[in-house]
Amino acid sequence: MQFNFISNASVPSSSGRTIAMLDPSDGQTYDEIQRSNASDIDLAVRAARQALDNVWSKLGAAERGRLLMRLSLKITEQAQELSAIEQRDCGKPTRQARADATALARYFEFYAGACDKLHGETIPYLDGYSVLTWREPHGVTGHIIPWNYPMQIFGRSVGGALAAGNVCVVKPAEDACLSLIRVAQIAAEVGFPAGVINIVTGYGHEVGDALAHHSGIDHISFTGSPRVGTLIQQVAAERHCPVTLELGGKSPQIVFADADLDAAVPAIINAIVQNAGQTCSAGSRLLVDQAIYERLLLRLGQEFEHLRVGPARLDLDLGPLIRQNQLQRVWDFLSDAQVANIPVVAQGIVVEESPQSGFYQAPVLLRDVPSGHRLAQDEVFGPVLCAMSFRDEDQAVELANATQFGLVAGVWTADGGRQFRMAKRLRSGQVFINNYGAGGGVELPFGGVKSSGYGREKGFEALHGFTTLKTVAIKHG
Repeated sequence: MQFNFISNASVPSSSGRTIAMLDPSDGQTYDEIQRSNASDIDLAVRAARQALDNVWSKLGAAERGRLLMRLSLKITEQAQELSAIEQRDCGKPTRQARADATALARYFEFYAGACDKLHGETIPYLDGYSVLTWREPHGVTGHIIPWNYPMQIFGRSVGGALAAGNVCVVKPAEDACLSLIRVAQIAAEVGFPAGVINIVTGYGHEVGDALAHHSGIDHISFTGSPRVGTLIQQVAAERHCPVTLELGGKSPQIVFADADLDAAVPAIINAIVQNAGQTCSAGSRLLVDQAIYERLLLRLGQEFEHLRVGPARLDLDLGPLIRQNQLQRVWDFLSDAQVANIPVVAQGIVVEESPQSGFYQAPVLLRDVPSGHRLAQDEVFGPVLCAMSFRDEDQAVELANATQFGLVAGVWTADGGRQFRMAKRLRSGQVFINNYGAGGGVELPFGGVKSSGYGREKGFEALHGFTTLKTVAIKHG
């Protein structure tokens, strides 16, 4: 039984109700979390406010940085434990779970070093005035974390908020949250004051809704669907609460005829099979110059046929999807592909060791997907890659920009001029040239345009979103 973590203590929900935790690899219950409600959120917000007013706001930036560094080091020490929790919670293969724990430690390391680097400015003004700006924390920040990358998104969101001087109330996804409870416990062990990091578990329509509505929350960070992001914006707007939203993507990989296919092919495959395709920045649309379309699909098809899916413990190319409803969502998309006679180029293999009760989907490569079809427009959030061809650079840009999303784009070309032209013309928060993802890039600002959201997480830029700017004008004669 797992409890909420509020003010450095394990606290049962006031409802007395629980939610079963399922292992995606076999669909079986292995633990329970609290089904919390608005009163639990209120308890956490009050604990956070007390910590902010009495302790956290009185610490110097350097001291905050030291605490964050201690947390980073302890996470590194406990990486195996955290990886095992994440693996069972999310169904991640061993390598992915370990990479997530490493990234979590790196986020806190980066933001530890940033704490005392968040400076204001002086502004030349009228004679007899001195004008300066300060960056101040919002106060109590609310964080709604999804189930696909709990540790990584906790690190990039909570790490930046703490570095900027905020205190945090976190609502993790009910499908995968045990690693975050453990991280909060580790933070208490290394000396974080009570109330600085609070974890409240439960359903989105109960706990997430209560967090968004609470008048004591000064900023909301949300990663999830555009539909829920819209609801959070509406609620926050009623009390003029700022928000940072990362709302998914339908990201294109654009391959020109002069591309280095030896470099592109493994990157294209990894971008759709990582975390079984359950990644906001997954490269789920493949746009290929018609001159090399057949050649590239042949190579990719050969690779797809060797991809293996199975239980997380086997550490294969893909693990299971998170839940049955997510698996059904992918099946619905593939059913629509059949109805539309969209050809399947190749698909991977679900290994025999996979329990029938697990949530397994082999990766699928589709070709000639019409740009207006929902497979090319909507986020599948599964290992489905949709390929289409283009005639020239203009059509490539048109196809790439022809969705509601704008999170990430990849461009593969040896032409230096084209690299810059494409980077300028693509409506996307990140553009990767001859790579995809840049190895994670804790330092790289991340966020989208259009329905992919707004605001930025990761890197130093995130600290601006977690602060408000104050201008001070002094008249001294």
